[in-house]
Amino acid sequence: MRSSNPTLNDQVFERSRSGNPADGVMTLNGTVLKTAILTLLLVTSASWSWKILMSGSAPAWFGSALTFGWIVPVVLALIISFKPTTAPALAPVYALGNGVIVGIISAMYEKAFGGIVLTAVMLTCGILFALLAAYATGMIKPSENFKLGIVAATGGVALFYLATWVLGMFGIHIPGLFGNGWVGIAFSAFVVILAALNLVLDFDFIENGCEAGAPKHMEWYAAFGLLVTLVWLYLEILRLLAKLRSRD
Repeated sequence: MRSSNPTLNDQVFERSRSGNPADGVMTLNGTVLKTAILTLLLVTSASWSWKILMSGSAPAWFGSALTFGWIVPVVLALIISFKPTTAPALAPVYALGNGVIVGIISAMYEKAFGGIVLTAVMLTCGILFALLAAYATGMIKPSENFKLGIVAATGGVALFYLATWVLGMFGIHIPGLFGNGWVGIAFSAFVVILAALNLVLDFDFIENGCEAGAPKHMEWYAAFGLLVTLVWLYLEILRLLAKLRSRD
């Protein structure tokens, strides 16, 4: 199994074998249930922060939450990634914390471009179910070269985002790619496609994990990894739609 999602990869699966066999094994139904729970938690906390910001009476600490609040989900994600057995306890906390940030970002986009969030949500759900149907019917079966390509491309984008974030701290900005010109739009479209293709690899990881009889806690871990990809896809769609809307 190989996934470009850093939370769903071969090494993590191998480390998970140290779980207690008496706890049961990973199943598809169990993973779907855990994914639904984490998604519900994320949507609930996102709705809370969304309503506060959209009401126009957001407290002063909301600005700090957007600036520094991402640190908590990142730390939790790192802990879960290196210690999959913590997923049952920490994945729900991650979903709640990340949901607050997603809600704030969504509200900011909605204030700038009315109706953009609903469109982004519908597109994210549409892509998810379309790819899931294609994978379940065998229309898409990721080959080893396909997986390696997605891994390399995702790693490249992650390093690029990290580099631009570091450079931005020193007032250095890369023109074009993050603007609303055609170059910026093409880049965002590429990242959206890349994020969508990561879903296919995540489906493949989950299927193989269930077939291999991974420990029960991997249901939470796999659900957490899938949620990471879905949030990434949603935010990239938001970014792309915002660029397109700003050209009107």
